Amino acid sequence: MAVTSFALADYVVFALMLVVSAAVGIYYAWVDRSRRNPGNFLTGGRKLTALPVSLSLTASFMSAITVLSFPAEVYQYGANIGFYGLSYLMAMLITSEVFLPIFYKLEITSTFEYLELRFNRATRLLGTLLFIVQTILYSGIVIYVPALALNQVTGMNLWGAVISTGVVCTFYCTLGGLKAVVWTDVFQLGVMIAGFLSVIIASVILQGGVINIFSDSQHGGRINFWDFDTNPLRRHTFWTVAIGGTFLWTSIYGTNQSQVQRYISCKSIAHARLSLFINLLGLWLILLCAVFAGMCLYSIYKSCDPWTSGLLSALDQLMPYLVMDVLGDYPGLPGLFVAAAFSGSLSTVSSSINALAAVTVEDLIKPYASMSERQLAWISKGTSLLYGVLCIGMAGLASLLGPIFQAVISIFGVIGGPLLGLFTLGILCPFATSKGALSGVVLGLPVSLWVAIGAQIYPPPPEMSRPLSLTTEGCNITMTDSFSWTSTHVPTLQSSTTTAPVLINSKPALADWYSVSYLYFSPIGTIITISVGLIVSVLTGGRKLNVESRLRLTKEDTSLYYLFKLIKDRAMRRKRKLDLKKDRKKTFGNPNPAFCDVELDLPQSSIST
Repeated sequence: MAVTSFALADYVVFALMLVVSAAVGIYYAWVDRSRRNPGNFLTGGRKLTALPVSLSLTASFMSAITVLSFPAEVYQYGANIGFYGLSYLMAMLITSEVFLPIFYKLEITSTFEYLELRFNRATRLLGTLLFIVQTILYSGIVIYVPALALNQVTGMNLWGAVISTGVVCTFYCTLGGLKAVVWTDVFQLGVMIAGFLSVIIASVILQGGVINIFSDSQHGGRINFWDFDTNPLRRHTFWTVAIGGTFLWTSIYGTNQSQVQRYISCKSIAHARLSLFINLLGLWLILLCAVFAGMCLYSIYKSCDPWTSGLLSALDQLMPYLVMDVLGDYPGLPGLFVAAAFSGSLSTVSSSINALAAVTVEDLIKPYASMSERQLAWISKGTSLLYGVLCIGMAGLASLLGPIFQAVISIFGVIGGPLLGLFTLGILCPFATSKGALSGVVLGLPVSLWVAIGAQIYPPPPEMSRPLSLTTEGCNITMTDSFSWTSTHVPTLQSSTTTAPVLINSKPALADWYSVSYLYFSPIGTIITISVGLIVSVLTGGRKLNVESRLRLTKEDTSLYYLFKLIKDRAMRRKRKLDLKKDRKKTFGNPNPAFCDVELDLPQSSIST
């Protein structure tokens, strides 16, 4: 049931976002019509600058799931997911210093080309297939889940939204290539931030200021940053978010084709590094908006929770519900938020389609077929179209399988963990062999999948996930054509609260292992892959292996090396300036023999008068 329904102005705003996105694709298809080659289509000719690439990097994985789920997460569990800000920083530093230098100097289009150069073709194909599977599954969810949430709250046509976003996304990806994807990401990121700000500003005005929202969140236990429990079974603490999040986001920015393809398209490695750190500012801004939006949710519904009262069927519907509740009287603003949510979907899916086309052409077609540049360019466009259709079809499959597909979001991170371990073996371990790399992935992937699937079957108990209290005592709900929300009083949080029921049933001995925080799925896969890979490599003669320097990280590849060298050189120059007596003859030359530079003792001199 909806608080209100979409007005004509809302549909106009949403349609305008789609039209602008499509127009960008048409523009770059026209501008680059004379440069039809796969390099220009897939990497933008490697002439992009830091600013647009950084904004595209930010938009790529800030999907509609972020726009809808992060605020709901804060509403139910508290704001300690704000520690993602630290994991973002660590991931950017690691990516900038470890992964970016290798990929950029090799001038590769697909990250999996590196695996063949470092190991063998089998490793490359395994990595490519894993990436294709996880990306198609994830893209289907990114299209369908927000459409379902918005449909159930706003009344917006479900399949009209799914098909229109999927078609527009496929259209501009197929026509404009990477340049179109990057510049539409820039536009869509602006729409996402505008949508967030419209809701936040309206909520702040409604609640009488920012201080009131913080006060309500504090009293409701939502500002729970100081949780340093080291128990790995806890869902969110400082350590799970900081450590698990660092592994997760390093796998995304360091090895995921969708992100790597962007920063290696920059015109210099300095621009590539700069794009990562400008992107970091964008990630922090989106995170700040999402966390504060969650606090706004709690402040408004602190005494009348719409989810507990049965007005909503899922927490992901909270943000659309809030939008229709506080912005419903302002035609066009609900449409702006919906455009923001679908901008998140478009930016993620377009990045995925372009990356899928790149790995298909570079890893599955070029090594096995001899084709001209023009033919490869047309194949790149054709594969973009094919993957766009597959993503729309996967959205339809998501609607049939329902809750099962929610697990795929975790599996997306699970597959990224072993892939991160595989690339880390190649770049940081010079004695890692192809047998060790394959053994690590073959063992690491099943173990991480096993843990993730076990967590779905045996979810962690409430004492580990610790959902915060929600109440309905302040509700005054009139069940007519719409809902009338008024808070009659503010009850104490201990009364009429809801917590997850505790089910007493037989659990396997490994139930605690399954209850490990979902943020540790990626570290588990990475650590097992690296550990097994190192052991097998040593046993298969890895110590005798001689790896080319261009395929492994050297100190000259890192910016930290040049930073320390610059600091050391400046310190040495300053020391020489302070030491005036050292090398005086060398600096000033010999004294003029016509003059004496010895101090005279006049009282003892025998000068006659």
